[in-house]
Amino acid sequence: MKTSYVLGMLVILALMVPPTSEASDIIPMEDFFRNPEKSAFQLSPSGDLLSFLKPWESRMNIFVQRIGSDEEVRVTSSTDRDIPAYFWSGEGRLVYLRDKGGDENYHLFSVNADGTGERELTPFDGVRASIIDRLEERDDEIMIGLNRRDPRLFDVYRLNIVTGALALIEENPGDIAGWMTDHDGKLRVAIKSDGVNSSLLYRDREDQPFRTLLTTNFRESVIPLYFTPDNKKLYVSSNLGRDKQAIFLFDPATAKNEELIFEHPDVDVQSLFYSKKRKIVTGTAYETDRVHYHFFDEERGELQKELESRLPGFQVAVVSMNKEEDKVLAWAGHDRTRGAYYFYDLGSKEFRKLASLSPWLPTEKMGFMKPVAYQARDGLTIHGYLTLPPGVREAKNLPVVINPHGGPWGRDSWGYNPEVQFLANRGLAVLQMNFRSSTGYGRAFWEAGFKQWGRAMQDDITDGVQWLIDQGIADPKRIGIYGASYGGYAVLAGLAFTPDLYACGVDYVGVSNIFTLLETLPPYWELGRQMMYEQIGDPVKDKELLRAVSPVFHADKIRAPLFVAQGANDPRVKKAESDQIVEALRKRGIDVEYMVKENEGHGFHNEENRFDFYRAMERFFAEHLGSRSGTE
Repeated sequence: MKTSYVLGMLVILALMVPPTSEASDIIPMEDFFRNPEKSAFQLSPSGDLLSFLKPWESRMNIFVQRIGSDEEVRVTSSTDRDIPAYFWSGEGRLVYLRDKGGDENYHLFSVNADGTGERELTPFDGVRASIIDRLEERDDEIMIGLNRRDPRLFDVYRLNIVTGALALIEENPGDIAGWMTDHDGKLRVAIKSDGVNSSLLYRDREDQPFRTLLTTNFRESVIPLYFTPDNKKLYVSSNLGRDKQAIFLFDPATAKNEELIFEHPDVDVQSLFYSKKRKIVTGTAYETDRVHYHFFDEERGELQKELESRLPGFQVAVVSMNKEEDKVLAWAGHDRTRGAYYFYDLGSKEFRKLASLSPWLPTEKMGFMKPVAYQARDGLTIHGYLTLPPGVREAKNLPVVINPHGGPWGRDSWGYNPEVQFLANRGLAVLQMNFRSSTGYGRAFWEAGFKQWGRAMQDDITDGVQWLIDQGIADPKRIGIYGASYGGYAVLAGLAFTPDLYACGVDYVGVSNIFTLLETLPPYWELGRQMMYEQIGDPVKDKELLRAVSPVFHADKIRAPLFVAQGANDPRVKKAESDQIVEALRKRGIDVEYMVKENEGHGFHNEENRFDFYRAMERFFAEHLGSRSGTE
């Protein structure tokens, strides 16, 4: 099928918005950004207990209830931060992570399923804990990484979650970026890095030294996913000698990819589903316009069909199973709803809804997110998503917000996005694009963005704006740009390097000075420094390049109003990044609104801080783009 035909069809589909009798009503800002009613459901190993996160004192805490009962027991009492992640460790105990003020130095805690016996397991200031293996066959132990000895490196420990005792398994020699266990919980694989080259290390037994199987430049990879059931070979995602990553069987004895398990011609394939009970790989997922599944196992495929038949029109994902794999928790959602969780018993065929995440949001008043594609100036195809305001009958001359994603080594995906829906509800069209260097589209697309911050990567964003104008969708005088992290950098770069293109911009924890960004990387990112130099630029060898694309040095070109938001404890993009650009602009008399939250890091997680930020954003866009406001 010809590319021009495909692009044309995507454009047509993007503009086919079902008509409504009138424009949607204004929905309160808080309804988009308040904590969900319940979320992060998990089944206990037996499947008799159900856990989830639920607001208490405006913070997401863990609750537990017995299947079939309506009685809920709150088992944690966090009042300063949401609990971002947790899991069951045995039938009667849960383990969770929490940081302080957004510093991302996550500490581990454990608590009994009845709420008793809570204890901090890693009470070390300035130390970050990571989970290596939950050791599901051992109720009292987990395997963790700690950078306690050296903030740059993670050593491996077995942690007794009852006593808090730590037993060192492997000390990081100074160059290990990742670890992996086999199905018996033995530490068998390590990823070694010098910042540019990566080596896959392997050992047959935990008491042996590691040996190097192969070494590649970071542009090529062999990413271990699972051991085979006999713990002798590996399932990997690899792009050795090819553009797209695919799933292979890898033999440590020969250090080569063997059987090709699954590939897709257009996108990377990096995930694999595994049945621990039946000891087989069951399927994979890949993302084109949206997430799709491919199953190798008939039983798992039939489960997916059953769930999708019960939930037609939704994207359905299995999120948790009990140890016997006969009780299932599923999530179902799409682009206009945060979705809901469901319980399904494969034996009794009991199927029931557990909770909607945001039942107060009316699906019929949300905007449709349509996949689109356009050509960059050098001919590269850029994929993205266009969301129009609900009720718009004709996509013509609309105020628009351009919303580049963070990373930049990530991608935007189809699905519910509260920011996008909030802006659409205010009468703004929103364009998200996966500019070059976005991940998932293969090695060539990724590498096309190396050392292209503010250059070709920014051109891809600019070309998306021009595409909207050429299509007649955007009002050229009412185009704003909003982004977070790298997206925040793209906001500043857009205002500085294409000052006539945007009416205003919102920079959320964004980079203004690449030199200071690279000087202040978190210590545990140190192994990746040389790789970042190749991807972004070396502050010594590429000094002129980095100066040319750092917005702070071009603040004299910025004329459009700017709103900047920053967390004081951000470990990735330090507060100095926002301070620099705000100071440079205010010295020139440019209108800059600056919001700093002292108890936040890389993004605002506390509900009241989210409310403050989006309330200010709403006022800002209403003033500068003429969008609707909930305070009208």
